Amino acid sequence: MQRICEILYKFVWVCYNRGMEKRIVSFDIGDKRVGVAKSDPFNAYAMPSETYFRTGNVGADASALAAIAEAEEAGTIVCGLPLNADGTESVQTRKTRTLIEEIRARTAIPVVTEDERYTTREARGDLVRMGVSVQKDKKKKTVDSLAAAYILESYLSTRKKENTEMNMKEERNDYEDDESLVELVDEDGITHRYEHVGTIEYKGEWYCFFTPEKDAGADEDDEEGEEIAVFHLVGDEDDETLETIEDDALLDEVFAEFCNQYEDAEGADEAALLEPDEEE
Repeated sequence: MQRICEILYKFVWVCYNRGMEKRIVSFDIGDKRVGVAKSDPFNAYAMPSETYFRTGNVGADASALAAIAEAEEAGTIVCGLPLNADGTESVQTRKTRTLIEEIRARTAIPVVTEDERYTTREARGDLVRMGVSVQKDKKKKTVDSLAAAYILESYLSTRKKENTEMNMKEERNDYEDDESLVELVDEDGITHRYEHVGTIEYKGEWYCFFTPEKDAGADEDDEEGEEIAVFHLVGDEDDETLETIEDDALLDEVFAEFCNQYEDAEGADEAALLEPDEEE
């Protein structure tokens, strides 16, 4: 029972923290109506909400739409931007931008735009496929809010892709900035990633020691049978290269010296877990 309570507590804690990010509200702006949609509490998907009927006064409409977003405690407002099929702007685009700027002037919530080409057409198509049979006015309102949901889905999808690319870029940067990680190419032209674990001097020569990079999610404490690749460091400081050691006796001597130095620095227990990579 205690274990179940702990799991539930962790689940609730995670959901609470994920929910700390404010939801997103989107507007599908038309001359007569504005479709409204909002994201779920975790900003994972879009939900059609309501339809706002315009008053003919741009300032009043902007204030009302800003109030809708603030009532939802939104962190971002996404406004659909109508463009021509070729991506150029039209008269409708400029009219929409005017209302967007008025919304920005009336709220502290960040306002962004999202290409809304084809969203209304897709919304109508969905209603047909779903077999929705409603009155004409109600159908228009449903189309408007559904189109707003399409705009928000597009924004969420783009944001997710950008976040994924950013995370991948950060991982690459972390790898490039980590001087302990190197890429070594074997005789078959295959690149292997290694972590540098040490360099020692032995009988006037320098030798480098590497271990294969651990897979993501691997147990950091699991070092049993960890293999060590040993290379001879040759050349000048500006033109150094790593060469494999063909002499097995020399390889054993160098590795033994490494273990002796490793024992002094890290402890005998850890040194005992290491073993030379015979293939290198």
